[in-house]
Amino acid sequence: MKYVLLVLCLLSQLASAQNKKEVLKAMRITNQYFMQKWPDPGKPTFTNKERPSNLWTRAVYYEGLMALYSIDKQKSYYDYAVAWGEAHKWGLWGGPQVRNADNQCCGQTYIDLYLLDKKEERIRDIKVSMDNMKASAKIDDWWWIDALQMAMPVFARLGVIYKDTSYFNRMYDMYVNTKKGLYNTADHLWWRDKDFIPPYKEPNGEDCYWSRGNGWVVAALVRTLSLVPASDPHYAEYLQDYRDMLQALLPIQRTDGFWNASLHDANNYGGKELTGTALFVYGMAWGINHKIIDRKAYLPVLLKAWDAMVKDCIHEDGKLGYMQSTGKEPKDGQPVTYDKIPDFEDYGLGCFLLAGSEVYKLKNR
Repeated sequence: MKYVLLVLCLLSQLASAQNKKEVLKAMRITNQYFMQKWPDPGKPTFTNKERPSNLWTRAVYYEGLMALYSIDKQKSYYDYAVAWGEAHKWGLWGGPQVRNADNQCCGQTYIDLYLLDKKEERIRDIKVSMDNMKASAKIDDWWWIDALQMAMPVFARLGVIYKDTSYFNRMYDMYVNTKKGLYNTADHLWWRDKDFIPPYKEPNGEDCYWSRGNGWVVAALVRTLSLVPASDPHYAEYLQDYRDMLQALLPIQRTDGFWNASLHDANNYGGKELTGTALFVYGMAWGINHKIIDRKAYLPVLLKAWDAMVKDCIHEDGKLGYMQSTGKEPKDGQPVTYDKIPDFEDYGLGCFLLAGSEVYKLKNR
């Protein structure tokens, strides 16, 4: 009997190792595609106009790259991130006085790189920007829910580094101001901005809950909860919002593993969509890894979604399909297809890498 148990244990460990290898393979090939396409990390982007590469879409990619680097310590990843920061002199689009959360998102990676090599220039401008926010009485800058992911983790990182709870306090004031206007406490999902608050409805009569927008909130809560100490007076509220959101996602997962762009209207631009799905996988896998959600309830759900993304979205060269372009609602960037290249490829890859980094850490999946 002991021999049988030993064999079963060894087989389980082997299967787990093989799964980790496959997860890492998917992350490496998709990331390599992007790094080869953009060998100069400081090169501006151009769609309808030119934008510097420290804009939010690229900043989300670097969040994912740093997550990949945390489990796969390849020097090329670190060097690529540092070159990006150096190309922008560790600055923000709009300068250190900027209040727009999108333009502060790059600060997450700047701070991560500062923690690896404490050169003050890496953290200087983002600290000035957040200190200016903190010194102001204005708390309504986050009028759209994407902003939570872009800027909340910056406040949380600075609070930890400087052991200064004033960063946590200002972050909460701004979070709760957004929450009281855009969070539906009945459905435990968020309207993207005031344009989507009822009486606005989807074609089927339901409220409009955009998948990626809600994914940004999940990511914001994950990245905040991973930093803010449990002793923080608002930690329990963040945790409850996080758990409630994940619970709301369970019954609306598609049979193929994805979530629709419109969470409560499967027929309004229904179809596979990677970015929101990846962010939900990120949130669920992180929760299991930190033992704060029920593994039995969420593991099959997130693995179904992860396996669907790997199977259906990754091209042979590493390009990702089924990524919705930039926008604010289900209809934007449609149609979302396997072959269509979105206006920006970077943030979708960032979402995928964030998800993969937590799926990789799962034990005995």
